[in-house]
Amino acid sequence: MKILVCGGAGYIGSHMVKLLASSGYDVVTFDNLSSGHREAVKWGRLIEGDLLNPNDLENVFLNNEFDLVMHFSAKSIVPESMENPSLYYNNNIVGTINLLDMMVKYDVKKFIFSSTAATYGIPETSEIPEEHKTVPINPYGHSKLMVEQILQRYYEAYRLSSVTFRYFNAAGADPEGDIGENHDPETHLIPNILKSLLEDNASLKVFGDDYATPDGTCVRDYVHVNDLAAAHLLGANYLHDKTGAHLFNLGSGSGYSVLEVIKAAEVAVGKPISYSVEQRRAGDPDTLIANSTKARTILGWKPDFDNINDIVGTAWKWHSAKG
Repeated sequence: MKILVCGGAGYIGSHMVKLLASSGYDVVTFDNLSSGHREAVKWGRLIEGDLLNPNDLENVFLNNEFDLVMHFSAKSIVPESMENPSLYYNNNIVGTINLLDMMVKYDVKKFIFSSTAATYGIPETSEIPEEHKTVPINPYGHSKLMVEQILQRYYEAYRLSSVTFRYFNAAGADPEGDIGENHDPETHLIPNILKSLLEDNASLKVFGDDYATPDGTCVRDYVHVNDLAAAHLLGANYLHDKTGAHLFNLGSGSGYSVLEVIKAAEVAVGKPISYSVEQRRAGDPDTLIANSTKARTILGWKPDFDNINDIVGTAWKWHSAKG
């Protein structure tokens, strides 16, 4: 089985490529390297190109026969999406349509899409099921929701089947230390906590301490990046004999506040961590916790990393080795 991984040089995509290669799949990475890293593509071939350039896509599909496409190429920084929605609608929607159209042209019928819990907006329940209403409060979440709706239409019109995964907070690193989380700029909590210890000019900022949560800081559901990759492999297997546009949440089902994550990092590194409290970031809801019963029941997905200490520990191992 030959799989194209768009965004395979990025954080989640590179972990996916490693799992696919180690599982015996023939994998090709397509990435423009705008936020991904060439050195993260250690398995399979890397083809440089941009989803916004149809000619780049044409060359890939003309010279390869794929059984399935996985799509991780997205802009995903919430504050940036608030400031520059055009960038997000073009990259996340237009780029995806270009990819889907090329799949239709070359008769590739299986697609796995990485979406986000940001599609839900402000949650109305303590745990969010897939049936929760979707009213995203930022352009990032809106762009992902629009693609989800497009995928339903592409199945109805072209019989292009898909599995969409709504991630909660991806976290952690490859336990073997081959790859990890390396964004520039870095906006995710755990790597910023660890960078505040490893980089001379880095400082840790907590954005808001007046949310409607027990300690006033945002509560999030953290799911290990390897567990996300494992779910995608299960999704690929699911599409062997299932058609349609399918949707699953991916999260641990446990919520941790920013301050609780900092405490977990203190355990991992063995010393106190200092931080400053700043104003809230636009577009951040108080709490996001997944109900992933559907993925567990239908796909048989079971996260291997089920507590925040283990997740932070893998991140610290990679970041501290990287220096």
